[in-house]
Amino acid sequence: MNYFAFQWQLLDDCDQRCRHCYIFHGNNGVPLIRMGSEQIDKTLENCLDFCRTFQRLPEFYITGGDPILHRDFWRLLEKLHELDIPFTIMGNPFHLSEEVCQRMRGLGCKKYQMSLDGLQETHDWFRKPGSFDITLEKVACINKSGMHSVIMSTVSSKNIDEIPELIDICAEHDADIFAFSRYCPGAEDKTNGITPEQYREFLLKCDEKFEYYNNLCYFGKGRLWCNKKDHLWTLLDWELGRFKIPENAKENMIYGGCNCGNCHLTILPTGDVYACRRLSSKVGNVFKDRLADIWLKPMEDYRQYDKFEKCSECELLRFCRGCPAVAHGTYGSFYAEDPQCWHEVQESCQ
Repeated sequence: MNYFAFQWQLLDDCDQRCRHCYIFHGNNGVPLIRMGSEQIDKTLENCLDFCRTFQRLPEFYITGGDPILHRDFWRLLEKLHELDIPFTIMGNPFHLSEEVCQRMRGLGCKKYQMSLDGLQETHDWFRKPGSFDITLEKVACINKSGMHSVIMSTVSSKNIDEIPELIDICAEHDADIFAFSRYCPGAEDKTNGITPEQYREFLLKCDEKFEYYNNLCYFGKGRLWCNKKDHLWTLLDWELGRFKIPENAKENMIYGGCNCGNCHLTILPTGDVYACRRLSSKVGNVFKDRLADIWLKPMEDYRQYDKFEKCSECELLRFCRGCPAVAHGTYGSFYAEDPQCWHEVQESCQ
């Protein structure tokens, strides 16, 4: 039985106002929304009903805002622990202590994810002065509890040259996992400022770091595991001969790439259900609609693989598809070509 991932945003409240945050981006003065206690219970039951219906195992990514600021944060974790449901916390470093981390781990939290978006000056410009040092400081606190410490970066033209060095810094501070995704353009900016050629060169630089640190992990000599989150890694690995299309791969089967429409939903504090939080993709409301029904009908709009303008003609359609959210932010269409994809698709490729 396979897992199904729910990214659950409990509230908008946060100690930061990050420049690239999709919650506050272009929405100055918008009231902050929090789920109520009864709404949390209803949401959880709806998710469990979904998993029973489709014979999937639930996995939650609890986030916000900063989820620890919600008054029902600990009650929800206790409920997940009682049900033996795995979960990850995606939050800030500001309210972490040894006691808090130990309590999270005792309730079954597997990973705690924080963000670093460049080196100190750049990160503190994006997020909050002093947060670079605080984030690195809290890595040890998370590790000591037995949770895995995760550092996530959002890559744009403003920090792309700093990420390789940032990987080294994360390793020096004993972070367990490092990954990055690209900035999704919003209403005020229609590009993340990265050309396809620049992004390929960037991936090659990171590839050297990833190979080095992952090999250390393999042989028990290091801690940092670098996760190839961006699906354009598949394209690079294919070009380098490290990924091969299986001979027995079925034409009508999706094996990898973007999880939207396959094994992921996002739930907002309003109850709105999104196919992907990184783009405007409301498909229903968890307080009003049964998730199982949403999955069968509205979500079908995100599973029309023959509609991908470029990927539908590519050998890697079933394995890659780049990032449709970045494509949507750039061109206004989920099925537009990934603006950072450098692959020239041949007309004969089917």
